[in-house]
Amino acid sequence: MIPVQNIYYMLSYAFKVLHEQAYKSVETEQFHNVAELCSAILTKGVSLQIKRGFEREYICKIEELSSPRGKLDISKSIKTQSMRHKKLVCTYDDFSINSYMNRIIKTTMLILLKSKISRFRKKELRKLLVFFVEVDELDVNYVNWNIRYNRNNQNYQMLISVCYLVIKGLLQTQSDGTTKLMDFLDEQRMCHLYEKFILEYYRKEFPQISVNASQIQWKLDDGFDYMLPIMQSDIMLTYKGQILIIDAKYYAHSLQQKYDRYSIHSGNLYQIFTYVKNKEANISEQGHKQVSGMLLYAKTDEEVFPENEYRMSGNRIEVRTLDLSGDFNSIRLQLNHIANKYLDIGI
Repeated sequence: MIPVQNIYYMLSYAFKVLHEQAYKSVETEQFHNVAELCSAILTKGVSLQIKRGFEREYICKIEELSSPRGKLDISKSIKTQSMRHKKLVCTYDDFSINSYMNRIIKTTMLILLKSKISRFRKKELRKLLVFFVEVDELDVNYVNWNIRYNRNNQNYQMLISVCYLVIKGLLQTQSDGTTKLMDFLDEQRMCHLYEKFILEYYRKEFPQISVNASQIQWKLDDGFDYMLPIMQSDIMLTYKGQILIIDAKYYAHSLQQKYDRYSIHSGNLYQIFTYVKNKEANISEQGHKQVSGMLLYAKTDEEVFPENEYRMSGNRIEVRTLDLSGDFNSIRLQLNHIANKYLDIGI
């Protein structure tokens, strides 16, 4: 089990805004569960957003008005007989705080009020909900997460990301269509956070390294790539001609078992080997020293876990675990060791 405080640090790297001074108090607090942590982050973020000003967007409204506004709908006015009451049906745009992102935030806050958080957190959320009176609630089963950010609403990006973790991670759909609250983020959501954390950790702590999650092109003899899958790396580290491709894996079971024999997930191993060999083939004429690969599993409570290094067709392929159960400094040391071992940074 990952300590809640370490999840905060993972979120801090994944969403850089948490390093701002306004969130520093969250770092020193103790949390009993992830819902409590998300509540603390959300209340801080929403409080800041209230001071900055809510995002507003134009929303089309159709109403019967005594003072005409916008576009008059004469046919509807006749059908509804609104003119008998000295009113006309009008269609107009209202510059409202009832924007889609504000609806997501309100919906998330209402979910957190039903979760296992302290009275203090619930009190904070209720105080903030007063500012959302004009904002509608959404159906959690049909939230559209494809949101475009720009300079005007980029402050919402971290808030919506936390809302995504809450709605997708703390809610579980039952067979009868109802939902219940979970105590912890599920495996799929944690996998995304785990990948993002490792990527952003290396970006922040090792500015001298080129860090990205780039696609790897197939090395083809004739260039025909119809129906070939895209090779999308999780993390690719490049430094002075050396490349390390990391595939981050967050599973309940880091090894597969048949009878009494444990082995590495075959699909994962085939995948990282394919990444490494194709990347090496594509850069063979660019003077790179070495391309290596790593399957980096989040360590589980299982007694058997992978810690092996292989030499495959001239490349190093390592399968190892990252222990997230200790204090964050121990996690930092593990990640630093990986960078130094494969890229010879000299730390």
